[in-house]
Amino acid sequence: MNKKKIFIAVDTNNVSKAKKIIRDTQTKKIEVGYKFGLEFFYSKDGRKFLSSLKNHKIFLDLKLNDIPNTVSSAMKSLKNLKIAYLTVHLSSGFDALKALKKESKNIKIVGVTTLTSLSNKDLKEIGYNKKVNDLVRHQAKLAKKANLDAVVCSGHEIKSVKKVFYKEIITPGIKVQNTKNDQKRVMKPGDAFKAGSDWLVIGRPITKGNIKNNIKKLIDHLNK
Repeated sequence: MNKKKIFIAVDTNNVSKAKKIIRDTQTKKIEVGYKFGLEFFYSKDGRKFLSSLKNHKIFLDLKLNDIPNTVSSAMKSLKNLKIAYLTVHLSSGFDALKALKKESKNIKIVGVTTLTSLSNKDLKEIGYNKKVNDLVRHQAKLAKKANLDAVVCSGHEIKSVKKVFYKEIITPGIKVQNTKNDQKRVMKPGDAFKAGSDWLVIGRPITKGNIKNNIKKLIDHLNK
């Protein structure tokens, strides 16, 4: 049986806290990687710390969203980092996605669909006419056309995405306990894996409070 795969969201601008998160989540019972986003990457010592990391699967969640030349140049500037995955907004368009993929070499390019913080009402306010599920599926088709390596989507769209995109699916918006946060389209870990996700992204349910205890509870939950 394959190990469950989790990207732990290191949502902090503090290197010491990042080190603690990594140290306290070491386990052989599940496969663990670490997602670093804008908050950490833009912090004073964030990039320096990332350049020093070895033997960890790093998911750099920068959500690039720009013209083809700019995203391609951004990719070149990240070559000194040993990252496994890098995100780009699929709304950047086919040419930008294609340029980024061409420059990426052995780094997996992950297309971000519609953020889990958005609902149908939010999309209408932005100017989209499609409902969330239809839009995400449409975006997944673009990811396939651009030959991207993975897509990010909420658990609610996994089954729809899998009909048009056949590579890795990464799922944020994972709700371990009954707590409120800024994500609207959420799902429990076990349900997301059953729906077909390859990786889950989990942050606060693990990193807030007793990290060692939280990771143990998650493993117990996944093994039920």
